[in-house]
Amino acid sequence: MQEKVDLKLDWCSYKAAKYAVEHWHYSRRMPKSKLAKLGVWENNKFIGCVIFGVGATANIGEPYNLEGNRICELVRIALKNHVSNVSRIVKIAISILKKGMPKIALVVSYADSQQNHIGSIYQAGNWIYTGKTGGDIEILIKGRWYHRRGAFDVLGNSSRKGKKTRKTGCKYKYLYPLTKQMRKQIEPLAQPYPKRPASIDNDAPSNQPGEGGANPTAGLQFIDKGKHGTEAGQTTNGN
Repeated sequence: MQEKVDLKLDWCSYKAAKYAVEHWHYSRRMPKSKLAKLGVWENNKFIGCVIFGVGATANIGEPYNLEGNRICELVRIALKNHVSNVSRIVKIAISILKKGMPKIALVVSYADSQQNHIGSIYQAGNWIYTGKTGGDIEILIKGRWYHRRGAFDVLGNSSRKGKKTRKTGCKYKYLYPLTKQMRKQIEPLAQPYPKRPASIDNDAPSNQPGEGGANPTAGLQFIDKGKHGTEAGQTTNGN
């Protein structure tokens, strides 16, 4: 039987979200785009965050005939040890996102095959699976691998020539419609879910291509109310 816990999500500060990502997400890096940052608390203790962004590419909405301010990407789920199901946390986060930004009609996310993720948390939340994306290229810079778009943020106009590269594995793409019209539009794209792993909570979203996008869509303005104003380093002491 699952332990009873008081679960709460609310807008959080950039500092709290950054702490969660750097400590509890495998990428250890914050996306570099406009972000909607939702903190997660269990029994009034900060346990992580869910982050939405504008995605890796400026044309993320083109396949669905959506302008940039009507679509976003779930770019990070960064959680320490927790009791609540990740799928429930994501569902609440999307509900808050929808209320704060009612123009958004579609959320996109990916599960990274290189991390042995196939999107079980999305399957549990009834997201629509639309298939695999192809592999891409990562570039090694000062001992750290960057997606080719993210590498531009680091190198700027410097040459990438001579840098070590590697090909990444595929990603599993999932869509979550926020309107009836959008659900009707994307349902024909649905494919059978990939085989589920043993545990939903061992799955997490991928390190998104481009670290959230080098050229975020200007029209998408995310709310950052920071109601709790929690400093993550303070809320997690002793845990």
